Amino acid sequence: MPDGQFTILIVDDTPENLAVLGELLHPTYRVRAANNGRRALQIAQGHPPPDLILLDVMMPDMDGYAVLNELKAHEKTRSIPVIFVTAMDATEDEEYGLDCGAVDYITKPIRPAIVLARVRSQLELKRARDFLHDQNTYLEAEIVRRMGENQLIQQISIHALARLAETRDPETGNHLRRTQEYVRTLALALQTHPRFASSLDARTIDMLAKSAPLHDIGKVGIPDHILLKPGKLTPDEWEIMKTHAKLGSDAIEQAERDAERPVEFLSIAKEIAHYHHEKWDGSGYPEGLKGDAIPVSARLMALADVFDALICRRVYKPPMPYDQARALIEEGRGSHFDPDVVDAFIRQFDVFCRIADNYSD
Repeated sequence: MPDGQFTILIVDDTPENLAVLGELLHPTYRVRAANNGRRALQIAQGHPPPDLILLDVMMPDMDGYAVLNELKAHEKTRSIPVIFVTAMDATEDEEYGLDCGAVDYITKPIRPAIVLARVRSQLELKRARDFLHDQNTYLEAEIVRRMGENQLIQQISIHALARLAETRDPETGNHLRRTQEYVRTLALALQTHPRFASSLDARTIDMLAKSAPLHDIGKVGIPDHILLKPGKLTPDEWEIMKTHAKLGSDAIEQAERDAERPVEFLSIAKEIAHYHHEKWDGSGYPEGLKGDAIPVSARLMALADVFDALICRRVYKPPMPYDQARALIEEGRGSHFDPDVVDAFIRQFDVFCRIADNYSD
């Protein structure tokens, strides 16, 4: 900023002092004047605010210390540098003024060269501070923008991979979006539960929701004659179908190994893909895990996936009414599903129904 664009506010209750400082500074800077503290605060709060204030200390009604205190108390004015200009020339007065927050202390009678040098120095410092602030503001905005871009790319990549699985099983429609929201709903409902509070912080819940669409990514490895079979699978075909859980987790694990550093959502996605067909009583697959040995992410996904499968039309079955699906989920409490997850589902059943309606096929 050129010197002529800087605005300096002079505050003094003596007209002669205002005139002297005004004549000294006016050729180089824009100058405003106030003959009392109240008026000075009004000007400082205005737009644009002054870049520097030359402030007398001894003034009636409101002295310079009180004015400085008020300036420091408000966000809009606290960063304006203040130089005390006063007849109080004792060392302890100067120390006290600087302790109050003034950036410099000039004693009267003023010496023009000293005043101009001190003013120039403070304005140069302000110019540097403003430049750094602008740079920091720009960098912060750029970081936010790039993080947003990265998150968007990540989200698009997740959905692109998940849609790849959907192309093999075209009847799933909005299954990905519904199950994603079911998982988020369950996680939020359990966030303060004693069994889940330590593992369901806000960041983890966000990662869970992002990872959920990858739960069936392993279906890309299942042959069409099994994946798309309209009727009941034979025992041998079912064994092949069940491999989609490990196929999915293996694919995600390979992506983890290819990454230059750990990616949190991939770790959660791998858990969900591998374990979302496990059952609370240990009768699930692929590992036959039981109870709390099943990762929390997979327990949430298990219920979300089953509920959505029940209420959706398939070539081999009609859609099930929401209440009937709820009853079957309740029947699976303590056998197929974690009891506390089922309880959360029951509490949030209306939300599940709204999600199903909003993202219906």
